[in-house]
Amino acid sequence: MSFDFPWRLRLHKQTNKNISYLPTQVVKMFFFSPMPINQEAVIIFTLPLSPPLMWTQLLIKMDRVIQPPLVDTTACLCRVDTGLKTVAGAKRYVPGTKLCLRPDIKPSIHPTRNKAARGDRSRNQSPLLPGLPDDLAIACLIRVPRVEHRKLRLVCKRWYRLLTGNFFYSLRKSLGVAEEWIYVIKRDRDGKISWHAFDPVYQLWQPLPPIPKEYSGALGFGCAVLSGCHLYLFGGKDPLKGSMRRVIFYSARTNKWHRAPDMLRRRHFFGSCVINNCLYVAGGENEGVHRSLRSAEVYDPNKNRWSFVSDMSTAMVPFIGVVYNGKWFLKGLGSHRQVMSEVYQPDTDSWYPVFDGMVAGWRNPSTTLNGQLYALDCKDGCKLRLYDEITDSWSKHIDSKMHLGNSRAMEAAALVPLNGKLCIIRNNMSISLVDVSKFEHLNGSSAEHLWETIAGKGQFRTLMTNLWSSLAGRNRLKSHIVHCQVLQA
Repeated sequence: MSFDFPWRLRLHKQTNKNISYLPTQVVKMFFFSPMPINQEAVIIFTLPLSPPLMWTQLLIKMDRVIQPPLVDTTACLCRVDTGLKTVAGAKRYVPGTKLCLRPDIKPSIHPTRNKAARGDRSRNQSPLLPGLPDDLAIACLIRVPRVEHRKLRLVCKRWYRLLTGNFFYSLRKSLGVAEEWIYVIKRDRDGKISWHAFDPVYQLWQPLPPIPKEYSGALGFGCAVLSGCHLYLFGGKDPLKGSMRRVIFYSARTNKWHRAPDMLRRRHFFGSCVINNCLYVAGGENEGVHRSLRSAEVYDPNKNRWSFVSDMSTAMVPFIGVVYNGKWFLKGLGSHRQVMSEVYQPDTDSWYPVFDGMVAGWRNPSTTLNGQLYALDCKDGCKLRLYDEITDSWSKHIDSKMHLGNSRAMEAAALVPLNGKLCIIRNNMSISLVDVSKFEHLNGSSAEHLWETIAGKGQFRTLMTNLWSSLAGRNRLKSHIVHCQVLQA
């Protein structure tokens, strides 16, 4: 007696396939029954004979269709369930059970879990913002002011992962909504290092994680910014261990400190700069017979390693430096404490001395903005001067006409570019902005309106208050700024 009746193999919720013309012998078939999707069934059928061609076609079709194994992957510890894709492999298991034929292998007390596919995880997790797809939610979140990002990280794990990754801040930068903050590193009267961040938009000082202990009391260390969002501290002198090669960096995106490869030489009180997003260090001092150093090295963050560059012409302990027209200008003290200047050209990897008018009148903090070289022209930073390359002199000046005095607290410690303007930071933590883009259009008129104070009240102090503070002994310097940088996020 022969008969045909169709079987329905349930593959998943959307796919049902009918298989008819069954094999030509008695065979044990394992398949999913049309039960609820989370249940499995094993059924044995005895079938009549049919032509051999039907058997071959069915084996091929079954091999493509019947994929789910009978034995649970967490129960089969001998890992032979891969044979279930064929009928021969299925015979190795006891019909009607989900146990492996090797029960002597004891199961682990920590059974493995079946990991969901990435697509399943993304479908199961909650949206960033209820009612919105994730791409629109991200478009909203990247426009939240930077001052609120610390709170956003506390909302949920998805927001924390989003706001500590490069994707979020890369979008902010590409859309032009990234914000620049001022980071000030200062030393107090006890010699301890602390640092603070200033938001120029809301004019608020923001909390930061503490500086790692290896730099809490270090002297003569370098500070630079790479990739616009990573602040590096490197080298320096530990009061107990001497000169260091250590390098650490802070990420404005993760708000955490990280380690970087150590420098090749131990050094402190050296010069440093950034050219083409590579960190250069040169000169400085070290313990030993030859204290002053001539060596120089460069760190490439893409390769994550240091390498030596050409040595300086003579050993130097730099006290000021600036990058101008793609060259690195350094001015400092030689081995015999004589003032000297050198320039490094990275294209040719060469050093040579300079004696022109730029370094002759160069003595205060300086920086470049839009291809122009600016420097402070007075101790309190209320007057700037501009280098004229044609005449090779510092001929132009921008004066605020509101000088603060010569006290150490009012001394301008740094000059950095910020949002297209020049930013002056003083030891008393007062900050002024100068819009130098409008200087060329003044035509000899006053430049007072170009200056703006965004932090501190030092500009309101007069000569009499400064004199009285000095006489009363209340103008002692409590702290002074060591480094100042701008980070974007």
